[in-house]
Amino acid sequence: MHPPHPQVSVVVIGHNDAAHVADAVRSALGQGPAVREVVAVDDCSTDGSAALLDRLAAGEPRLRVIRRPVNSGGCGTPRNTGLAAVTSPYVMFLDSDDVLPPGAADALLTAATGADAEVAAGLCVRRELPSGREVPWEPGLYASPAVLARPARRPRLIHDTLCVNKLYATAFLRAHAIRFPEGRFPYEDLVFTARVWAAGPRVALVPDPVYVWHVRRSARRLSISLDRADVDNWRARTHACRTAHEILLAAGQKRLARRARAKFLDHDLRMYVRELPLRDEEYRRGWWAHTRAFLADYDAADWARDPVAPGRLIGRVVLASPEPCDLPRLRELAARPARLCPPYVRAEDGTPRWSDGLPGITLETLLTRPAPLLPLAVDAELRPRARGVRLRLRLHELYGRVAQAGPRSVEVEWRHRDRDGTAVRRTVPLRAAPGHTWVAGTTVRLDRLATLGTGAWDLRLRVRFRDGSTRRVTAHALAGPGLLRRRAVPSPRHGVVLVRPYATHSGSLALRVATGVRGVVPVLRARLWRLLH
Repeated sequence: MHPPHPQVSVVVIGHNDAAHVADAVRSALGQGPAVREVVAVDDCSTDGSAALLDRLAAGEPRLRVIRRPVNSGGCGTPRNTGLAAVTSPYVMFLDSDDVLPPGAADALLTAATGADAEVAAGLCVRRELPSGREVPWEPGLYASPAVLARPARRPRLIHDTLCVNKLYATAFLRAHAIRFPEGRFPYEDLVFTARVWAAGPRVALVPDPVYVWHVRRSARRLSISLDRADVDNWRARTHACRTAHEILLAAGQKRLARRARAKFLDHDLRMYVRELPLRDEEYRRGWWAHTRAFLADYDAADWARDPVAPGRLIGRVVLASPEPCDLPRLRELAARPARLCPPYVRAEDGTPRWSDGLPGITLETLLTRPAPLLPLAVDAELRPRARGVRLRLRLHELYGRVAQAGPRSVEVEWRHRDRDGTAVRRTVPLRAAPGHTWVAGTTVRLDRLATLGTGAWDLRLRVRFRDGSTRRVTAHALAGPGLLRRRAVPSPRHGVVLVRPYATHSGSLALRVATGVRGVVPVLRARLWRLLH
C-alpha cells in the first residue's frame, strides 16, 4: 500500500557543477508524486549553475532555487539552508553530481510511514565513472527489510555514515535541532549521522537502491573523499570521527560510541594505511604523529576485543612506534582480506609477536583463531612463457596454524573489475615446499581474459583446508628480475594481447589487458615518451 502523496522534499546542493546539477534535479523531480518539492541550493556558483537552475524552475513548479550570496566552503551550510526552507513532512538530501534512482523516494516513504519510523534508509550504490562499475555501500545492512526500535539494535548502522541514502522526518530533525556542521567542514556526513543516531529514532531499512553515488577519480576537482593527497584531509577525517564519537557518548549511546571507534580502526585507518607507502616522507611523518595522538584517546576496552584484528593491530603498531615503520607490511595488513606477511617472529618463550623491533606487540590470539579467519599471506608472481604467462603462488606458514589446518588446494579466480560476474576460475593443488610454504602454479589464459573483456582483472584466491573449510585471500604481488612486467602475446583471435601486471594500493596482484593494435599503440607511445624524456 502506497502512502498518501506528496510528502517528500529533496534538497539538492551544488557549487560550480553546471555539468551535472541538471541531471541531479531531474532525477529528484522524476521520483513522481511522492516528491512535493525540490529545493535546489546553489552555493554561490560562478559557472552558470544558478541560471541553469532558474531555467529549469521556470518550467517546473515543484522546483525552488535558493542562491547563497557567499560560498560556504563546504556541504553543511547549503544543506542547512535547504533544510530550513522545506515544507514537507519528510526530507532527503542529494548532491549535484549524483542521482536518485527511479522509485527511491517512494520506497523510503512507504517504509517510513508503514513502520512509523523517523528515519528510513536504503542501499547506496557507488558508480565508478566512466567505467560504470557499481559497488554497493554496506550491502549487509540492506540485505532485507527491517524495522529497528532504535539504532543501538543494529550497531552496524554506525558504518553507514552517509546522509544521502536516507529519508528523515522533518519534524524529528527540527525537534532535536539536528543540523550539519557549518562552513568548511569536510566529512560533515559523519557528524550529521551521529547526531541522528544519538537522538534514538525508530529506523526502517529497505533493500532497494535509493542513491547513486558517482565516483569520478579523473575529475579535475576531486571530491573530498577522494582528495586524500594532503595530510590535512586525514586531520579533517579524524576530527569528524572524534566529534561523532563525542556526540554519541554525550547522548548516552555508549554501545554505538564504542562501535564508532571500532569502525574507525577497521575502515578509516585501513583505507589511509593502504595509501601510506605512496606518500612522501613529510606526509608520512605528519600522518603518523597525528594518528598516534588521535589513538592515544582510545582506552583498554577499545583494544581488548580481538587485538589482532587488522585495524586494531595496525593501531597498536602506530602507537608503539614514535616513527613510521613497517609501512609495506602494514599496507598488506590493511588489505581486504588482510595479509600478515613475514617475518613471523617469536619471543623467547615462543609467543608470537609483530617484530623484534616492537616486542611489546604480541599476537598470541592467532594461535586460537579458526583457520578460515587467519590473515594468510600468499605471494604471487607472473613469469613469461612462449605463448603466455605462468602464475606461481606461495602460501606462507603462520606460527604453525597453516600446517595444522592442512591446505589442500587453491581456487584461482581472475575477476574483471568493471564487469560484475565476469570471472575465470581454476582450482589447482597446493603442495608442500621448503621453507614452511606451500606452492601452486597455473597458466594464465590471456586470450580468454581478453575475449571476456579488456581492462583490469583482479586476482582472488580461495584456499581449501583438510576439513573442507576455506579462506578467501588476495595475493601479494612480487616484483624482481625475471618477473613479467609487460608482454605482448600472439593471439589467434585478437592478433596480439598486451598484458601489464601491477600492484594495487594494497599490494595485491592485478592485470591490465589490451588487445590488437589499438591496445598496443598507447603503450608503445608512452614507452617512447619515457625514452625521450
